[in-house]
Amino acid sequence: RAVVHLQAAYRAIEDKYQALDGTLLSSEQDRPGPNLAFPYDEVRDFFHRIGNYVDPLDRQGESVRAELQADPAVLSDALIERLAIRHNFKVDFDRSLSSERALRRLDRSARTVTIDGYAERSSQTFALAHQLAMLEAGDKIAEIVRRAAFRSSDANAVCEIALANYFAGAVLLPYGDFLGAARRHRHDLSVLTQLFGASLEQVGHRLSTLQRPQAQGIPFYFLRVDRAGNITKRHSATRLRFARYGGACPLWNVHEAFETPDRISVQIAEMPEGVRYLSLAQAITKAGMGHSAPRRRYAIGLGCELGDAGQVVYADDLDTTNPKQIALIGTSCRLCEREDCTQRAFPPAGRSINVDHDNRFVVPYKLRTQRSET
Repeated sequence: RAVVHLQAAYRAIEDKYQALDGTLLSSEQDRPGPNLAFPYDEVRDFFHRIGNYVDPLDRQGESVRAELQADPAVLSDALIERLAIRHNFKVDFDRSLSSERALRRLDRSARTVTIDGYAERSSQTFALAHQLAMLEAGDKIAEIVRRAAFRSSDANAVCEIALANYFAGAVLLPYGDFLGAARRHRHDLSVLTQLFGASLEQVGHRLSTLQRPQAQGIPFYFLRVDRAGNITKRHSATRLRFARYGGACPLWNVHEAFETPDRISVQIAEMPEGVRYLSLAQAITKAGMGHSAPRRRYAIGLGCELGDAGQVVYADDLDTTNPKQIALIGTSCRLCEREDCTQRAFPPAGRSINVDHDNRFVVPYKLRTQRSET
């Protein structure tokens, strides 16, 4: 019993300080702190510090696309040809039903790149562009990682993959063309996916990177959430910050998206500090091959501050002055100080509670005021 008690106390303390650590590490300070972050957290912090824009890779990817002179329908063929002619790599497509089938596999000795033959066309093209990044932009990627000075080799490896993905996104969705189309069509996601032969996830992610000096797009945040509420991807060019540990706010429409997978959910969301956002969300499914293959389900979230919403087609039918249409959300329960939220799962970290044995409300406790705590 003593060991169990100690373990429970340890978990409670760890949970509290991980929440507080998330607040600190998500700031823009460049000072190295204690080695508390996981490799993925280190890399996410790095992309946040640089504004989620990598100029040398973005411009090189855009240049490669211009050299290919290929529209989206034949871009994968152009990438296959470039891999063969410039790098002597043959591309094969794996159409077996093996559980070991990878989305992308490189065999250096055989000089082959094998792509999942059953993946969506946009995923196949992205995988080819990622491989091209490692071959043509490898030196730049290595230099960027070296300058980032991560605390672990695992973070170096994670960042290399992320930067190669960034290059691939710049090839599929070249900056100038994509920014121009986004402005012309007022950031209509369905139009952009069709124009560039890309997936919703690829388009949403790319919108969050359009921060080139003197050619900036709307600052967007982008995230991907699984059905358990885990944030598996997150990038923000806005002031919005995501929870590092635990789930996101249950009032955020990114969770509602799983209930209506056939449409884009639109919401006006207000953070505790008063900043309002136009929040878009849609569920996506990444299906395997065969009846028994697992289906991976995610929700994609994309949004901008409400001051920029006039440039986004999804805000046209919203009454931004009606307080009833505004969802009062927070980063997460552990980091949210709202005292009147009926969806609260946990008290904020560091706040004490009052439990009334004679009166039971939706949330079974009240937060003590800061003054009474001191």
